Amino acid sequence: MALSWRSWLANEGSKHLFLFFWLSLNVWLFGKTFLLYNQGLQYYYLHQMLGLGLCISRASASVLNLNCCLVLLPMCRVLLAFLRGSQKVASKKTRRLLDKSKTFHVTCGVTIGIFSVLHVAAHLVNALNFSQNYNEEFVTLNAANYRGEDPRKLLFATVPGLTGVIMVLVLFLMFTASTYAIRVSNYDIFWYTHNLFFVFYMLLMLHVSGGVLKYQTNLEEHPPGCFNPNKTLQQNLTVPKAFEELFPDYTTEPFPEDLPVPEPFVQNSFVRVCSEEPKFQSHFPETWFWISGPLCLYCVERLYRYIRSNKPVTITSVISHPSNVLEVRMIKDDFEARPGQYVILHCPRVSALESHPFTLTMCPTDTKATFGVHLKVVGDWTERFRDLLLLHSNQDTEILPIFQQRRYPKLYVDGPFGSPFEESLNYEVSLCVAGGIGVTPFASVLNTLLDGWKCYKLRRLYFIWVCRDVESFRWFADLLCMLHNKLWQENRPDFINIQLYLSQTDGIQKIIGEKYQALNSRLLIGRPRWKLLFDDIAKCNRRKTIGVFCCGPNKISKILHKLSNSSNSYGTRFEYNKESFS
Repeated sequence: MALSWRSWLANEGSKHLFLFFWLSLNVWLFGKTFLLYNQGLQYYYLHQMLGLGLCISRASASVLNLNCCLVLLPMCRVLLAFLRGSQKVASKKTRRLLDKSKTFHVTCGVTIGIFSVLHVAAHLVNALNFSQNYNEEFVTLNAANYRGEDPRKLLFATVPGLTGVIMVLVLFLMFTASTYAIRVSNYDIFWYTHNLFFVFYMLLMLHVSGGVLKYQTNLEEHPPGCFNPNKTLQQNLTVPKAFEELFPDYTTEPFPEDLPVPEPFVQNSFVRVCSEEPKFQSHFPETWFWISGPLCLYCVERLYRYIRSNKPVTITSVISHPSNVLEVRMIKDDFEARPGQYVILHCPRVSALESHPFTLTMCPTDTKATFGVHLKVVGDWTERFRDLLLLHSNQDTEILPIFQQRRYPKLYVDGPFGSPFEESLNYEVSLCVAGGIGVTPFASVLNTLLDGWKCYKLRRLYFIWVCRDVESFRWFADLLCMLHNKLWQENRPDFINIQLYLSQTDGIQKIIGEKYQALNSRLLIGRPRWKLLFDDIAKCNRRKTIGVFCCGPNKISKILHKLSNSSNSYGTRFEYNKESFS
């Protein structure tokens, strides 16, 4: 399949180029810092104590500082939502970069893991070198207290060592719990372990305050490797012949002829003489400069989100749909949202700490303040949440009036936050593909079009929905029928192209009826033939840019991604956008 370089660059290429740039930047920073310490590190460390181990540990630390600084920024959801909705970010390509925030967060996390292993390995070598190469001449430089001290004391009995060990354990828990298998099988483990990041940052600030690495404060009075005549006399040592003429008062006995004069001491008959002993001082923790800004920004945002969501919403109705899907409709003062955004729900009676994101299926408008979400009942949290909301869990549908509000548990809503599907209304032509419950991001778009479509750029919408059982289509069958009838009345039947695919044929007769007659003709058996579908859309929309939006299983997502990058003979370009379940 031929690839269009323009489409590849707009979709997959930008991601690959960014990953290559980020890897190159980290490697360059590591190499630059390594050479800096290897070439300019003070004589005492480089030649008498640590050498290569310290250079590697400092180089990896610089990379860790950069990534620990930036890994928090993609998690500032309010900031990202503001930038997406701001008029200052008018470029569609720039807004699409914000959709890669999760990818950037994962990239920084993986980089932290890799260079943490390198940093730990280098410090294990440093601990051994500190013990074996204890320097009695420069006592203040030693991390060990005496020669041959057990290196394990440096790891477990010092602040930098102990905090480093605990941080390694925290990182191990966070990384293992972030794997796809654990996130899917037990999301609670991922959520709780990932919130250990605050412990990690507190330990990091203590870790760098240990003052193990020192620098010399009197370089002018005592250049590294200089000749100290006072110290030579105090130690009853002889002076080399090269210094007899320059320092006759300090000459006592002939210097052994076979002992060469060190090059740093005499260069072009110039002798560097020190007037005092070297003085050392601990480095100021540079890590504080790196992480203090993003950490404060993240904490301020979390505080803002807490204040914004500290008032419970008013639940107006709860509807139990087929196939274990629950719809919750709510009202909240001063709540505004755009189609495609999502919110985070927190119910203290279900869990005191857990919160989960759900896409808005209904947004508030000028005429109604109600907004809602659809959630699939899978897992402990959604099961307990459903049991608390439904007074009689065996009923298929229940809509309760507001005067029975006291029977609902308190529910807090944080958000809204941005998602790629906000752009679906900003293309002239959009292709929206949903798999099962993945239809929820498009439900709010369809509700918005039902209120009015003329104020948006969108002029044609291809809506593809694939489900395993026919009952799932009933979640939004009424909405689809109302939108279809509205567009027919406005003489715009070509505005939306609805295709419903049923992958399993059991019970297909259930959807047939007068109420959903408009959908019966659009119900197809089997799976979509994606290549023919893309060719047909490209043929009908020559030389246009089409936004492709997918929310569903990874198998469908990969197929659509590949087809979006392929070329066609009609000059049509597809730009791919995706939201996954995990």
